[in-house]
Amino acid sequence: MSALPSVVPVLDLSPYYDAASTPAQRQGLAREIDRACRETGFLVVTGHQVPPRTVQAAFAAAFRFFDAPEDLKRSTMPRDGRVRGYTPMGRLALARSLGAESPTDLSERFRLGAFGFPEDEYHASRANGCFAPNIWPDDPAGFRWALEAYYRAMELLSGDLMRLFALALDLPLQFFDKSIDRHISSLCINHYPALAGEPVPGQLRAGAHTDYGSLTIVAPTPAAGRLQVKTRSGAWAEIEPGPGAFVVNIGDLMAQWTNNRWVSTLHRVGNPAPGEAGSSRRISLVFFHQPNDDALIECIPTCLASGATPRFAPVTSGEHLRMKIQRTFVAPGLSQSQSPEPAVLDTGTA
Repeated sequence: MSALPSVVPVLDLSPYYDAASTPAQRQGLAREIDRACRETGFLVVTGHQVPPRTVQAAFAAAFRFFDAPEDLKRSTMPRDGRVRGYTPMGRLALARSLGAESPTDLSERFRLGAFGFPEDEYHASRANGCFAPNIWPDDPAGFRWALEAYYRAMELLSGDLMRLFALALDLPLQFFDKSIDRHISSLCINHYPALAGEPVPGQLRAGAHTDYGSLTIVAPTPAAGRLQVKTRSGAWAEIEPGPGAFVVNIGDLMAQWTNNRWVSTLHRVGNPAPGEAGSSRRISLVFFHQPNDDALIECIPTCLASGATPRFAPVTSGEHLRMKIQRTFVAPGLSQSQSPEPAVLDTGTA
């Protein structure tokens, strides 16, 4: 595997938050973000303002949930098609999102979406879709509180990152604000159990895929069998952020928004080496940021050369997401409601 610093830059976000920072310092950070998003679409960020206790509480709650009896976990499986709650082992196969034949992934997950939003027409009209109610288990105690607190922290961090993205693209700081103030983001808690046996040929913790939305924020526990990024050379480079850091990557929507100036890069979660299998249990907190359902995604002016034509037709964020889902998970000849799992309405993993 390639060494982390040579593949994914580690960027300190402190100049964005520090009132004493100079414009030159903020612009320097923006240039580094632009470079990372052009070259790999991945970066590791430090110097954010997410409280460590919020992250640790979410990890602790996640471990308690996945240690719970199977019937308790399955009590949160949706029965009405909403993309919420528990997805057991053997129901996900992310490599299929790119048309590849693949065994199911060696993972299980719990997912939640937006909550606490206003009772207005925009949200009410989408109550059966992107604003469907979350599903919570009766136990463990504090599980809901810890994950809702983490979701709120990711909302704030993703908003800050989108403003830094605006600076990196030579746009006004608030350029994206109107497109993300009613976002349809989701949080996945991915559990990769320690391997009890040999995977079948081609089976990984998460198969190779790209994410769909604007950006993804990942916090993993340290263990073997890590997130891997495909480099320009075709090699797979392993990423392990330091304590308190987050991995950030852009998705297909942001690549389209920037007219492919920024890249949405293939990534996967690899298996631990045979000698590490017994101590490889791992949890990743994965926040998939997705702009407002009705946000119009069209070529950013600073990403189009004079006289050139945009590579993509305008589309709303929700339309883009639904097209990705339909292409990925709906079997030929079936409607979306008939589409079998694995991975119904999923957007990625890390």
